Amino acid sequence: MRRRTHLAVTAAAALLTVAACAPPNAPTQAKPTGSAASQYGFTPAEQKAGKLLVWVDSTRLDAAKAYQKAHPDVQLDIVTYDGNANGSNTLKTKVQLFDRAGEGWPDVVFTTDNNTASWASQGDNAFVAPLNKGLLDDATLSGFAKGALDVCTVDGTVYCLRNDLAQVVLWYNKKLLDKFGYPLPTTWEEYQALGEKVAAEHPGYIIGTAGDAWAPEIYMWGGECPANQVTGPKAITVKATDPKCVRTAKMMDKLVANKTMSMLSLFGPEFAKSQGDKVLMLPGPAWYGGAVFQGTLKTPKGELAVGDALRWSDQSTPVTGNVGGGTWWLSRHSARLDAAKDFISWVATADAYQVELSPGYPAYAPAAAKWIKKQQDSGYYAGDLAGPISAAAGQVWSGWGSPEFSQEAVWAKTVIPGQTAGKTIESLLPEWQTAIEQQAQVFGYQVTK
Repeated sequence: MRRRTHLAVTAAAALLTVAACAPPNAPTQAKPTGSAASQYGFTPAEQKAGKLLVWVDSTRLDAAKAYQKAHPDVQLDIVTYDGNANGSNTLKTKVQLFDRAGEGWPDVVFTTDNNTASWASQGDNAFVAPLNKGLLDDATLSGFAKGALDVCTVDGTVYCLRNDLAQVVLWYNKKLLDKFGYPLPTTWEEYQALGEKVAAEHPGYIIGTAGDAWAPEIYMWGGECPANQVTGPKAITVKATDPKCVRTAKMMDKLVANKTMSMLSLFGPEFAKSQGDKVLMLPGPAWYGGAVFQGTLKTPKGELAVGDALRWSDQSTPVTGNVGGGTWWLSRHSARLDAAKDFISWVATADAYQVELSPGYPAYAPAAAKWIKKQQDSGYYAGDLAGPISAAAGQVWSGWGSPEFSQEAVWAKTVIPGQTAGKTIESLLPEWQTAIEQQAQVFGYQVTK
């Protein structure tokens, strides 16, 4: 889970991979040289005793503390940082400094993004260690949800353990929906029509938000907008003016114009204050239930429910987007590999964290089943929680990639300022197209339009 104040919030599962015959949206790397002969697929650093250096964001601090409580004899040095939230690129910048200094790398690091494998697994001095070449056993790796580890799988090599999934579903206030007499939408067309009715009959109430950098991951990704298709080594296809992008933009513009889609930042101080009690529904990731509704909005018990991910009526199979879903990485520079692999395995799979403390839907399948039951049994939610969230976990569209750069950062610098200036998203699509192309070229990608 990844959030701006925690950031979450992530959100579900991005389904990516990078084999020659794999889906066209995962990171690729040059093949390692001089390291394949080792028992781990790389040449380890000299091993020695000492504290295990762990980097986490503020939300995953609980994971590190839970591990420390369960393993009191292990010495940890826990450092909190921004988790690479919102495309900050903090980890890459720091790793580059450590590479030049020849020291300082964390043994284990958590990131809120899924982009790290696209750069940190590359080159002779790569940062992240392969996990399926001897470090972790198949029993552990096979326990993760189908597709959960694809975002960090390069040519069949797994480089991360996924912490949580961030699949997008439809959160709604059942009490309000029943009071207003509205049926729950199942398609984006029905969703837009509902927004028009709400604007006319219950002005002030909202059914979505478009003021945060992850808006395209909810709406554009779920609409199969082909603006972010990583197709191979340093290759990306960008078609931000495709008809599927246009229709999604038109829908969002319509709802922004009639004020049923808020332009306030979801975790900003004004949203909860001015619109928190006016939320009829929000399309959003699995972590919205705890982070947004329970945490930020303080929605009363028994009101919040969840529906299936929305789809366009002409989509042959249900697909949805993904917002976050953090990952754990192990440094190949670690001088404490045994301790590091024990830590990363425990925080990603142990019930003591994933079931009891994690705010997001666990990527580790046995923990996910227990986590969802715990949420259901809490009595906070109205109706079935497990069905829609579990179904959406396997519906994340594989056509939205994880390149080295942050699509959230591009949207935040390009589209949101334009909207603030009064422009429509539809009118900004060419500008968004250009901005993605330019950012991709900065990172050395060959761009296909």
